[in-house]
Amino acid sequence: VQLQASGGGLVQTGGSLRLACAASGRSSNTRFMGWFRQAPGAEREFVATINWSSGLPYYADSVTGRFTISRDRAKNTVYLQMNSLKPEDTAVYYCARSTGIVGLARISTNYASWGQGTLVTVSS
Repeated sequence: VQLQASGGGLVQTGGSLRLACAASGRSSNTRFMGWFRQAPGAEREFVATINWSSGLPYYADSVTGRFTISRDRAKNTVYLQMNSLKPEDTAVYYCARSTGIVGLARISTNYASWGQGTLVTVSS
């Protein structure tokens, strides 16, 4: 399975962006698809994930109320709508796919397939 992320860019504080990640190949066993991000000099961190079957989302505390994850199962695509962006949201955003969860869905080792990353820059 290959993941192709798109939608990053430069935006001012308070602005919005929508990321998309399309999965190609054999993806019938998808259980979760999520987004992680990595800021310069920082470790990769969880942003949001969604149960592919039920659509139930999970968010990091830092983005709750500002970001919305959604999916289109027919298109094998997951989206991340980011509103009220802050400079601290600046990072490379990666989408990821899981075929099974051990423990918490926010743990990155649950995700075997990763996209190439898309850069989001929020200017102050």
